[in-house]
Amino acid sequence: MQYGVCNLSIVPLRIEPSDASELISQVLYGEHFKVLEQRKNWCKIRLAFDKYEGWIDTKQYFEITEEIYLKLNTEQPKVATDLVEFVNDANEELYPIPLGATLNCLDILNHKHDGSVSTDILPKTNLINTAFMYLNAPYLWGGKTPFGIDCSGLTQMVYKLNGYSIFRDASEQATQGEALSFIEESEAGDLAFFDNNEGKIVHVGIIMNDNYIIHAHGKVRIDRLDHSGIYNVDRNVHTHKLRVIKKII
Repeated sequence: MQYGVCNLSIVPLRIEPSDASELISQVLYGEHFKVLEQRKNWCKIRLAFDKYEGWIDTKQYFEITEEIYLKLNTEQPKVATDLVEFVNDANEELYPIPLGATLNCLDILNHKHDGSVSTDILPKTNLINTAFMYLNAPYLWGGKTPFGIDCSGLTQMVYKLNGYSIFRDASEQATQGEALSFIEESEAGDLAFFDNNEGKIVHVGIIMNDNYIIHAHGKVRIDRLDHSGIYNVDRNVHTHKLRVIKKII
């Protein structure tokens, strides 16, 4: 079994081993993983953070030992908390890294970083402030950064920046936490899930105070939330049908 760590800012994670294949997620700087299958130009990986699987280019990661991989698994992630930061390599070349990058591998990669870092598990009340850092980020299927993000990428990254680990996809996140019966029972930072006509959960957002929700739909935006679902204040229409509210923390 081989192991690796992402040594670049944002690496595409694809559903098939091809540059033309669908983007299903992104591997951010410092995320470590197992290599499940290796081909000439592509590797199938499983991320340690959320067990998500996909294909990356073999030129876009740094190989590590199993011992380092297991050690990283025991550490609380050190997370970059500025919108954009940089690390320096041994030649003093700069590598940009995005909000939410993981910095536990700096010594392994021989990189230096002097920006803002969080290693704490922060109170639930901080989740909304973190979500505001992504406000107006464009929607990108599979995205995980302020330069393009999807609905479950938003919720996962907001929780990660506050010291919590949740799954990658909305349907998986909906299996976590405690279900609430009414919106009135919810608190800011709880997650609301929405389904399609077939009953499949396809969307998630972060509940705010006073019946508002922040979510990624076209862009990261704030809309009204009621018992029917999300009410788009710009279009004057319900855009998503509420399925369940979950208290994750």
